[in-house]
Amino acid sequence: MRKLRAGVGRRSGAAGLLALLGVGILAGILFLGRGLLGSEDVTWQAMQRRGSWRVGMDPSFPPFEMLDENGQPVGLDVDLAQAMAQEWGLELEIVALGFDGLVDALLAGKIDSVVSALPYDPRLTEDIAYSPPYFEAGVRLVTPQGSPIQGVQALAGKRVAVEWGSAGDGVGRRLRREEPSIQLVQRPTPQEAVAALLSGEADALLIDGVTLGLAQAQGAPLQAVGPPLESEPYVIAVPLDAPILQERVREALEGLAQSGALARLEARWFASPSAPP
Repeated sequence: MRKLRAGVGRRSGAAGLLALLGVGILAGILFLGRGLLGSEDVTWQAMQRRGSWRVGMDPSFPPFEMLDENGQPVGLDVDLAQAMAQEWGLELEIVALGFDGLVDALLAGKIDSVVSALPYDPRLTEDIAYSPPYFEAGVRLVTPQGSPIQGVQALAGKRVAVEWGSAGDGVGRRLRREEPSIQLVQRPTPQEAVAALLSGEADALLIDGVTLGLAQAQGAPLQAVGPPLESEPYVIAVPLDAPILQERVREALEGLAQSGALARLEARWFASPSAPP
């Protein structure tokens, strides 16, 4: 999972799409509410004058963004941003930045948006606007296909694989405090935690959505059971004072989800995470 350093870019000290409905509704309300404040949008106007959408991205997180053999950004987020820019009749201009500098660059007006597997962070909502989520990277309870385990209530006496020190490990420790008979099977990497489940060393798995998606795309017979146990939705960040851009982003994501294009991008890039398909 990808974490934004706490407080980055904050100017004050104040503290799939249907599966992400709760955060999506909140983000949509924020987008729409801000759009009603006025129609002027200097960011959107500047994009129209330039003929381009400047997107900040840290190309170091496959399969969402990475560099190909020619040093060019590729990945799910690149294709997603390209599809959105094309819908608006604009060129996509990718600005490569370190992950911790993305929000600061947005606040400084160096970029128009952040599309970079950015986790939703409610602490930053006074400074930036978030789109509805387009991917859930949070901790999921995972079982082999056909398993009788249908939720955390069925984990009593079961062996649960986790990556040691991960968010899934934290969730597992919390569950074990509530049900001491749960046995945690700790492994040093997420891939080894997945392998423990597939080999029968564990009955279930607590893993992030990115690792799950990669394993499923590579043919692992795994299924997520129930809602995320610790949510981490990926969203697009837009300036607060950009109501038109906020609305365009929301509409574009909604259209891509409804048409199935977003699911196709996910399937395409998760199946080939290290190189362009």
